[in-house]
Amino acid sequence: MRFDAVPKPPPVEARPRDERGYPVPAITPWQDERPQFALTDHERSADCARQRLCSVCGTRMPRGTVWRVVGAAEAEAIADARAAGRPYRNLAPTTEGPGHRACMLYASMVCPYLARPNARRGTDAERPDDMTAHVVRGAVRGVLGAVVGFAEYEFAVTGARTLFRFLDVVEFLLHETADTHLAALRAELGSPA
Repeated sequence: MRFDAVPKPPPVEARPRDERGYPVPAITPWQDERPQFALTDHERSADCARQRLCSVCGTRMPRGTVWRVVGAAEAEAIADARAAGRPYRNLAPTTEGPGHRACMLYASMVCPYLARPNARRGTDAERPDDMTAHVVRGAVRGVLGAVVGFAEYEFAVTGARTLFRFLDVVEFLLHETADTHLAALRAELGSPA
C-alpha cells in the first residue's frame, strides 16, 4: 500500500514533510534541511517523554494507554507470554518512545521498515552500543510486528539518550504486513471503511 493512500491522523497531517511527501515524526532529527528518518533526536525524544507528547505527531497524549510499534523479537515475546497466560513486561529499556494509537497504527503502515517482514534497515545506528548494535544497514525486520498498547510507560533521560520501559500490555495487534491495521486506523479516525 502506498504511504499516501493511508489516512493520516490530523496531527500527523500537520507535520512537516520530506521531499517525497512523508510526514516527519516529532523525534526525527534534521540535517541539511533533510529529515534523518532512521535516527532519533535525543532532545526531542526527551521533550516528548517529559511532556507526555506523542513521538510521531508531537502532540499531548492523555493519561492512560500509550502505544508503540514493536519488531519481530518483541512481538514474538509478547505473543508467547499471552499464549501462556503470563503478563509481559519489557524489562530491557528501548529508545523508541510511545504515541497515540492512531499515530502508531499509521506509522506501522507507512514506515517501510515497520510495514513489511522483508523490509531492511537503510541506515546504521548513529553511535552503535549494546542497545543499538542490531541497528545495522540491511538488517531485516523479521516475520512479525505489532502495534501494542501499554497501560503506562516509564522513562529516564541520560546524557546521550532517552530510555523507555512499557508496562502492562492492554492491546496487542499482531501483523506480518501492517496494512492489516487499515480498518483499525480508519475506525480510530472515524473514517469510512
